Amino acid sequence: MMLKGNIRPCNISTPWKNYMIVIPRLFQPKLAEFLSHFPAVALLGPRQVGKTTLALQLIKKKPKAIYLDLELPSDLAKLSDPEDYFSRHQGHLLVLDEIQRKPDLFPILRSVIDAQKRKGQLVGQFLLLGSASLDLLKQSSESLAGRLASLELPPLLAEEVHAAGRKVDPLWIRGGFPDSFLAPNEDASFQWRLSFIRTYLERDIPTLGPRVPAETLRRFWPMRKAHY
Repeated sequence: MMLKGNIRPCNISTPWKNYMIVIPRLFQPKLAEFLSHFPAVALLGPRQVGKTTLALQLIKKKPKAIYLDLELPSDLAKLSDPEDYFSRHQGHLLVLDEIQRKPDLFPILRSVIDAQKRKGQLVGQFLLLGSASLDLLKQSSESLAGRLASLELPPLLAEEVHAAGRKVDPLWIRGGFPDSFLAPNEDASFQWRLSFIRTYLERDIPTLGPRVPAETLRRFWPMRKAHY
């Protein structure tokens, strides 16, 4: 997939100590465009694909932007009365990370969005970050129909890696998740992938509906790869 137009890259960097390499992402212009046309935008994708980094790079240029990580108890507590919190921060772009942690927000967001539109804030009210789970997609489409645009962020693309002056071949071995691709060596990349797969099987798959023990899924995982 090629993204054309005036590309203003977002830099994704690895957290590995003393190993700072950046890979420009090509999706920031599209994200900014959506925020300029819709009151709410959902940036979806798997864990560790770079959603948070992309969002933080974008809001650096916005003086009125607030970021909340709903996996942090301190940030989650700020939304104990979401209607009051949103009312006090009207006019800001509110970035809600890990939105799937608080699904009861969606009906409230609909009312808040409509109220703020009546007061003149037509676009750029909320940026929602989360996994592209079936529940999240269903809830957002039902509650925010006509108010929300969705953008799915994939792992690193070959053209992004090439544009950064890096060899593309390791992408097929290490995969496109930034932390795996930019790991300092093959062993570190492999260990990252093992950890990611374990988290995916134990935490993410159950949210999609199947109630299969994580150990059973772990045994099925290499069988599936061998089949292909």
